[in-house]
Amino acid sequence: MEPTPRILLVEDDERLAKLVQTFLQSQGFQVRWVGDGQEAMKAIRSEPPDCVILDILLPGVDGIEVCRQVRPTYHGWILMLTAQDEDINEVVALDTGADDYLTKPVRPHVLLSRLRALLRRASRGIPKVSEPASLDEGKVITAQELRIDGDRRTVSRAGEPIVLTDAEFDLLWLLASRAPAILTRDDILSELRGIEHDGLDRSIDMRISKLRRKLGDDQPPHQLIKTVRGRGYLFARS
Repeated sequence: MEPTPRILLVEDDERLAKLVQTFLQSQGFQVRWVGDGQEAMKAIRSEPPDCVILDILLPGVDGIEVCRQVRPTYHGWILMLTAQDEDINEVVALDTGADDYLTKPVRPHVLLSRLRALLRRASRGIPKVSEPASLDEGKVITAQELRIDGDRRTVSRAGEPIVLTDAEFDLLWLLASRAPAILTRDDILSELRGIEHDGLDRSIDMRISKLRRKLGDDQPPHQLIKTVRGRGYLFARS
Protein backbone atom coordinates (compact mmCIF):
# COMPACT_ATOMS: atom_id res chain seq x y z
CA MET A 1 0.00 0.00 0.00
CA GLU A 2 1.34 3.45 -0.95
CA PRO A 3 1.79 5.97 1.88
CA THR A 4 -0.82 8.72 2.24
CA PRO A 5 0.48 11.93 0.63
CA ARG A 6 1.20 14.60 3.25
CA ILE A 7 0.06 18.10 2.35
CA LEU A 8 0.84 21.35 4.17
CA LEU A 9 -1.86 23.94 3.50
CA VAL A 10 -0.74 27.52 4.17
CA GLU A 11 -3.79 29.81 4.12
CA ASP A 12 -4.78 32.69 6.44
CA ASP A 13 -8.50 32.48 5.59
CA GLU A 14 -9.62 29.94 8.19
CA ARG A 15 -12.99 29.25 6.57
CA LEU A 16 -11.44 28.59 3.17
CA ALA A 17 -8.65 26.54 4.72
CA LYS A 18 -11.10 24.28 6.52
CA LEU A 19 -13.08 23.71 3.30
CA VAL A 20 -9.93 22.83 1.35
CA GLN A 21 -8.61 20.65 4.16
CA THR A 22 -11.88 18.72 4.43
CA PHE A 23 -12.09 18.25 0.67
CA LEU A 24 -8.53 17.00 0.29
CA GLN A 25 -8.88 14.68 3.28
CA SER A 26 -11.95 13.19 1.61
CA GLN A 27 -9.75 12.48 -1.40
CA GLY A 28 -7.23 10.52 0.63
CA PHE A 29 -4.67 13.17 1.59
CA GLN A 30 -3.23 13.89 5.01
CA VAL A 31 -3.55 17.66 5.42
CA ARG A 32 -1.98 19.94 8.01
CA TRP A 33 -3.07 23.59 8.07
CA VAL A 34 -1.11 26.65 9.22
CA GLY A 35 -2.22 30.25 8.91
CA ASP A 36 0.92 32.36 8.45
CA GLY A 37 4.31 32.41 6.81
CA GLN A 38 6.44 31.98 9.92
CA GLU A 39 4.51 28.86 10.96
CA ALA A 40 4.76 27.56 7.41
CA MET A 41 8.55 27.80 7.37
CA LYS A 42 8.79 26.06 10.74
CA ALA A 43 6.46 23.27 9.60
CA ILE A 44 8.28 22.75 6.28
CA ARG A 45 11.66 22.53 7.99
CA SER A 46 10.59 20.35 10.91
CA GLU A 47 8.30 17.90 9.08
CA PRO A 48 8.78 18.29 5.30
CA PRO A 49 5.50 17.42 3.54
CA ASP A 50 5.17 15.88 0.10
CA CYS A 51 3.60 19.08 -1.18
CA VAL A 52 2.94 22.61 0.08
CA ILE A 53 -0.15 24.52 -1.01
CA LEU A 54 1.02 28.06 -0.36
CA ASP A 55 -1.05 31.24 -0.49
CA ILE A 56 0.88 34.32 -1.64
CA LEU A 57 -1.00 36.88 0.47
CA LEU A 58 -0.16 35.92 4.04
CA PRO A 59 0.19 38.07 7.19
CA GLY A 60 3.78 38.83 8.12
CA VAL A 61 5.97 36.78 5.80
CA ASP A 62 4.21 36.41 2.44
CA GLY A 63 4.15 33.26 0.30
CA ILE A 64 6.82 34.50 -2.12
CA GLU A 65 9.27 35.01 0.75
CA VAL A 66 8.35 31.66 2.31
CA CYS A 67 9.07 29.96 -1.01
CA ARG A 68 12.34 31.84 -1.45
CA GLN A 69 13.59 30.90 2.02
CA VAL A 70 12.65 27.21 2.07
CA ARG A 71 13.35 26.31 -1.55
CA PRO A 72 17.13 25.75 -1.15
CA THR A 73 16.55 22.95 1.38
CA TYR A 74 12.97 21.77 0.75
CA HIS A 75 12.80 19.14 -2.01
CA GLY A 76 9.05 18.61 -2.14
CA TRP A 77 6.53 20.32 -4.39
CA ILE A 78 5.17 23.84 -3.98
CA LEU A 79 1.79 24.82 -5.44
CA MET A 80 1.25 28.56 -5.10
CA LEU A 81 -2.17 30.21 -4.72
CA THR A 82 -2.82 33.86 -5.50
CA ALA A 83 -5.92 36.02 -5.38
CA GLN A 84 -4.23 38.53 -7.65
CA ASP A 85 -5.01 37.62 -11.25
CA GLU A 86 -1.88 39.23 -12.65
CA ASP A 87 0.64 37.53 -14.91
CA ILE A 88 3.60 39.08 -13.12
CA ASN A 89 2.67 37.36 -9.85
CA GLU A 90 2.57 34.02 -11.62
CA VAL A 91 6.01 34.61 -13.14
CA VAL A 92 7.48 35.75 -9.81
CA ALA A 93 6.04 32.68 -8.09
CA LEU A 94 7.60 30.30 -10.60
CA ASP A 95 10.93 32.12 -10.66
CA THR A 96 11.07 31.97 -6.86
CA GLY A 97 10.86 28.19 -6.95
CA ALA A 98 7.18 27.26 -7.03
CA ASP A 99 6.40 24.25 -9.21
CA ASP A 100 2.90 25.37 -10.18
CA TYR A 101 0.33 28.05 -9.35
CA LEU A 102 -3.43 28.57 -9.31
CA THR A 103 -5.45 31.78 -9.15
CA LYS A 104 -8.22 32.09 -6.57
CA PRO A 105 -11.05 31.32 -6.37
CA VAL A 106 -9.77 27.78 -6.84
CA ARG A 107 -12.18 25.15 -8.07
CA PRO A 108 -11.75 22.00 -5.97
CA HIS A 109 -11.44 19.60 -8.91
CA VAL A 110 -8.79 21.82 -10.53
CA LEU A 111 -6.77 21.95 -7.30
CA LEU A 112 -7.06 18.19 -6.98
CA SER A 113 -5.97 17.67 -10.58
CA ARG A 114 -2.90 19.91 -10.21
CA LEU A 115 -1.98 18.31 -6.90
CA ARG A 116 -2.19 14.81 -8.33
CA ALA A 117 -0.17 15.88 -11.39
CA LEU A 118 2.68 17.06 -9.15
CA LEU A 119 2.65 13.89 -7.09
CA ARG A 120 2.57 11.73 -10.24
CA ARG A 121 5.70 13.50 -11.40
CA ALA A 122 7.34 12.56 -8.10
CA SER A 123 6.28 8.91 -8.42
CA ARG A 124 7.70 8.76 -11.95
CA GLY A 125 10.97 10.36 -10.88
CA ILE A 126 10.40 13.52 -12.94
CA PRO A 127 12.43 16.34 -11.37
CA LYS A 128 10.86 19.64 -10.35
CA VAL A 129 12.08 22.96 -11.69
CA SER A 130 14.67 23.25 -8.93
CA GLU A 131 16.13 19.86 -9.93
CA PRO A 132 16.85 20.30 -13.63
CA ALA A 133 19.09 17.28 -14.20
CA SER A 134 16.54 15.78 -16.57
CA LEU A 135 17.19 18.54 -19.08
CA ASP A 136 20.23 16.74 -20.48
CA GLU A 137 22.88 18.55 -18.47
CA GLY A 138 26.57 17.96 -18.97
CA LYS A 139 26.72 19.65 -22.37
CA VAL A 140 27.68 23.09 -23.58
CA ILE A 141 25.47 24.74 -26.17
CA THR A 142 26.73 27.68 -28.18
CA ALA A 143 24.70 29.97 -30.40
CA GLN A 144 26.13 33.09 -31.97
CA GLU A 145 27.89 34.79 -28.99
CA LEU A 146 25.90 32.85 -26.40
CA ARG A 147 27.39 30.00 -24.34
CA ILE A 148 25.13 27.83 -22.19
CA ASP A 149 26.85 25.40 -19.83
CA GLY A 150 24.40 22.72 -18.74
CA ASP A 151 26.77 21.21 -16.17
CA ARG A 152 27.64 24.45 -14.38
CA ARG A 153 24.26 26.01 -15.16
CA THR A 154 25.89 29.21 -16.36
CA VAL A 155 25.22 31.46 -19.34
CA SER A 156 27.46 34.06 -20.93
CA ARG A 157 27.36 36.24 -24.02
CA ALA A 158 30.59 37.38 -25.65
CA GLY A 159 32.35 36.25 -22.48
CA GLU A 160 30.14 38.34 -20.18
CA PRO A 161 28.15 36.32 -17.60
CA ILE A 162 24.35 36.55 -17.61
CA VAL A 163 22.61 35.92 -14.30
CA LEU A 164 19.46 33.80 -14.66
CA THR A 165 17.11 32.35 -12.09
CA ASP A 166 16.77 28.55 -11.96
CA ALA A 167 13.43 28.76 -13.79
CA GLU A 168 14.90 31.00 -16.50
CA PHE A 169 17.85 28.68 -17.01
CA ASP A 170 15.55 25.65 -17.25
CA LEU A 171 13.44 27.40 -19.90
CA LEU A 172 16.51 28.46 -21.90
CA TRP A 173 18.10 25.02 -21.68
CA LEU A 174 14.88 23.35 -22.77
CA LEU A 175 14.58 25.57 -25.84
CA ALA A 176 18.28 25.34 -26.74
CA SER A 177 18.63 21.59 -26.21
CA ARG A 178 15.60 20.87 -28.41
CA ALA A 179 16.67 23.19 -31.25
CA PRO A 180 15.80 23.32 -34.09
CA ALA A 181 12.45 21.95 -32.89
CA ILE A 182 9.58 24.39 -32.41
CA LEU A 183 8.18 24.07 -28.89
CA THR A 184 4.55 24.94 -28.27
CA ARG A 185 3.30 26.39 -25.01
CA ASP A 186 1.90 22.91 -24.31
CA ASP A 187 5.37 21.42 -24.79
CA ILE A 188 6.99 23.92 -22.45
CA LEU A 189 4.36 23.68 -19.71
CA SER A 190 4.38 19.89 -19.91
CA GLU A 191 8.17 19.66 -19.65
CA LEU A 192 8.69 22.25 -16.93
CA ARG A 193 5.47 22.00 -14.91
CA GLY A 194 3.76 18.78 -15.93
CA ILE A 195 0.50 20.45 -17.00
CA GLU A 196 -1.27 21.28 -20.25
CA HIS A 197 -1.73 24.79 -21.61
CA ASP A 198 -5.31 25.98 -21.06
CA GLY A 199 -5.26 28.58 -23.82
CA LEU A 200 -5.28 31.44 -21.30
CA ASP A 201 -2.01 31.02 -19.38
CA ARG A 202 0.36 33.81 -20.43
CA SER A 203 3.18 33.02 -18.00
CA ILE A 204 5.30 31.32 -20.67
CA ASP A 205 5.08 34.36 -22.97
CA MET A 206 6.07 36.67 -20.13
CA ARG A 207 8.98 34.47 -19.10
CA ILE A 208 10.18 34.32 -22.72
CA SER A 209 10.01 38.12 -22.86
CA LYS A 210 11.98 38.46 -19.62
CA LEU A 211 14.54 35.91 -20.78
CA ARG A 212 15.01 37.74 -24.08
CA ARG A 213 15.75 40.98 -22.21
CA LYS A 214 18.43 39.29 -20.12
CA LEU A 215 19.97 37.76 -23.25
CA GLY A 216 19.98 41.13 -25.03
CA ASP A 217 17.55 39.75 -27.60
CA ASP A 218 14.43 41.74 -26.77
CA GLN A 219 14.26 43.84 -29.94
CA PRO A 220 12.61 42.24 -33.00
CA PRO A 221 13.58 40.55 -35.17
CA HIS A 222 14.76 38.24 -32.37
CA GLN A 223 18.02 36.45 -33.09
CA LEU A 224 18.04 33.75 -30.39
CA ILE A 225 14.49 32.93 -29.29
CA LYS A 226 12.18 33.30 -32.26
CA THR A 227 8.39 33.33 -32.21
CA VAL A 228 6.82 31.05 -34.80
CA ARG A 229 3.35 32.48 -35.29
CA GLY A 230 0.57 30.09 -34.41
CA ARG A 231 3.01 27.38 -33.28
CA GLY A 232 5.37 28.38 -30.49
CA TYR A 233 9.04 29.22 -29.91
CA LEU A 234 12.25 28.24 -31.66
CA PHE A 235 15.82 28.63 -30.41
CA ALA A 236 18.14 29.61 -33.26
CA ARG A 237 21.62 28.16 -32.86
CA SER A 238 22.97 29.99 -35.89
